[in-house]
Amino acid sequence: MSAKKSNISSNPQSAISIPQSFTRYDQKLEFILRTAARIFAEKNYHSTSMRDISRATEVSLAGLYYYCKSKEELLFLIQDNCFGHVHERLQERLRETTEPMEKLRLVIENHLSFFAANMAEMKVLSHEADSLAGEMRTHVSGKKQQYTRLVRRILSEVQGQQQESAGQKIDLTVATYALFGMMNWIYNWYDPRGKLSVNDLVDNLTRLFLSGFLAGNINQELQFPAKTAQAERLSVWRATEA
Repeated sequence: MSAKKSNISSNPQSAISIPQSFTRYDQKLEFILRTAARIFAEKNYHSTSMRDISRATEVSLAGLYYYCKSKEELLFLIQDNCFGHVHERLQERLRETTEPMEKLRLVIENHLSFFAANMAEMKVLSHEADSLAGEMRTHVSGKKQQYTRLVRRILSEVQGQQQESAGQKIDLTVATYALFGMMNWIYNWYDPRGKLSVNDLVDNLTRLFLSGFLAGNINQELQFPAKTAQAERLSVWRATEA
């Protein structure tokens, strides 16, 4: 993960003060961010102190505060850099094709290959999505929304291409977040050094998302029993509100 310039305004009135060193590639900053991501993934963000990061990086507290004014700003830089990188990389790769199915393949390949190489960062992005506040949270949420809208648009193109032979349409919101759910869960089980390569992972998840576990024809309409009642709402507690 390479450090890169943030798009946040450098207006001195802004609540966010982006370190000047973040405007250029900086190996020390990259090292601090990678190490902080690993510790946040191991201990969680709220249980980690700046002193923990200082010990792990062997950078003095004064040195850390040269790069960022708070632990929250460290988390922001990790999230901002990751979402920015994966989104921009996807936009570049999408120039390779106009074919909707190939675009979707690129979405899955781009996302999985990036996060398979940055598993700690993936866990931090998944677990600490709500740990930022104010302008930092707004900025990162904006990047996430841009990325999500791009993927949703590609799924809409795929669905439109299959419209003539497809049966009942899958809701695009369900499809979009189901895809992200599949991809973002890999930090819990996938070992990049194991027998399943990243290419194998991409191939399996693409086939699973498009064809389903039974790997039938993707245009074949699945037949479900007619709905006889609404889905039951179950609570783990015996006593429920009336």
